[in-house]
Amino acid sequence: MTSIWCPSEVRMMAGKHPVGIVVWNIETKQAICGSPASPHSAGHCLTVQYSNTNENIFVSAGSGTLSVWELDLPNRKIRPTECQTGKLKRIVKCIEISEDDRFIFCGTTSGDIMKINLKTGLLSDCGPVKTKYSLGVNVLRMMKSGDLLVGSGSGTFTLCSSTTFKTLKEVKLEKGVTSIALRGEGQQFFVGTEAAQMYRFSYQDFKPELISTSHNSAVKDVAIAFGTSELFATCSKEDIRLWHIDKPKELLRITVPNMTCNSLDFMVDGHSIISAWDDGKIRVFAPESGRVMLIIHNAHRMGVTAIAGTRDCKRIVSGGGEGQVRVWELQSRGHRLLETMKEHKATVACIKIKSDDKECVTASSDGACIIWDIVRFVSLQMVIANTMFRTVCYHPEEYQIITSGTDRKVAYWDVYDGSAIRELEGSKSGAINGMHISQDGKHFVTGGDDKLVKVWDYMDGVVTHMGIAHGGSITSIKICSNSRTLISTSADGAILRWRFPHPSSL
Repeated sequence: MTSIWCPSEVRMMAGKHPVGIVVWNIETKQAICGSPASPHSAGHCLTVQYSNTNENIFVSAGSGTLSVWELDLPNRKIRPTECQTGKLKRIVKCIEISEDDRFIFCGTTSGDIMKINLKTGLLSDCGPVKTKYSLGVNVLRMMKSGDLLVGSGSGTFTLCSSTTFKTLKEVKLEKGVTSIALRGEGQQFFVGTEAAQMYRFSYQDFKPELISTSHNSAVKDVAIAFGTSELFATCSKEDIRLWHIDKPKELLRITVPNMTCNSLDFMVDGHSIISAWDDGKIRVFAPESGRVMLIIHNAHRMGVTAIAGTRDCKRIVSGGGEGQVRVWELQSRGHRLLETMKEHKATVACIKIKSDDKECVTASSDGACIIWDIVRFVSLQMVIANTMFRTVCYHPEEYQIITSGTDRKVAYWDVYDGSAIRELEGSKSGAINGMHISQDGKHFVTGGDDKLVKVWDYMDGVVTHMGIAHGGSITSIKICSNSRTLISTSADGAILRWRFPHPSSL
């Protein structure tokens, strides 16, 4: 193939239609020609598929439009022939063309499949007639046998006859099917879903084998179990997941329907995971079983936004959307609120506790970072900047803190008098959302809206390494305790594992 076709949301050079189809030459990376994707009376073009036997033929479809196109390469033109479906009006989400190019199969939002004769452009059949696919047909793939693999918006995945549309095999998956990929001759195939899960099937038994899982919405935070570099946890909408650091395999999933976990932390003894939720509750879970050990109701009236546990495992410090910082005592049969501290004027974004459990630092979107005495419950120091702070870290020697946020700066501050020590340009575009310092204090890492993982030399204030892989804004970043692995998470649901480039000197 020397050319490709794609629907394009660009305004065509030759016309005034906002949606067009453009043919590109792969070798030269130049556009060959283009045309409006659909008639004035029809809606947007949603999908294209090329012929299996003729490189100059392709099919486009969408809302009330279904066309067979022919490329006239010498004259740099594409010419459409609109298919005739009679009174049947459908929105087509996906197209599959039979191997011999006789028929076009169109999966629709109505939950049925239209069968079109490619040569004549006429409707040949439509089915299933009685039991349609709930929430529409998202994906179609044709097997070598001529049968169709069908994935629906409700998670129903079937093998059906391409002549009668009768279901031959069926299985129900979690959430809607988004993709199907055949392996080899089709004896094995892979299916992806809206739940960010990937399944492997064999043609013979048609049983799903779950081979990969991930979050299907923004990952809010990541925490690595203290003193070990084997386990880490991530949180997102509706769930917390526990992972093995060397094998990207999900070990445990804790689900709280219709709620979002904003932050989490492992207690130092490893006996519990503490978590902050947007419904204003603090939930404590057992990391082995996922069992709920404790729920603190009405912890913060505008949602719990940040959380940290003391090293003696007896207290939790939490921050809320209203700006309050609260200290909780964990008891054998419940909990007790020790104090509420109220100097922040906006959301508390990050909390870090000093190693002696006597002080903590909180970063807020009000532009202030406050160092608190959590024995006497008073503020000791406040640093203010023209930014919305997103993250703060103690240097391991605890005489300095470093902060960052929406101003894209990394700032070093003296803990004792709150004076600014130095300021670095942390990012050229977008806020810095996550930051963590290695245990030896020689390096730190940052990640943010520029989607770049940066490793910094703490003393020199320069970037030593940069990682490019995230497709969305980085939300959180952590270095494991042995300084071998780095975990970063992002708003597109990704969790990435990196080799940390500076082995620990401890």
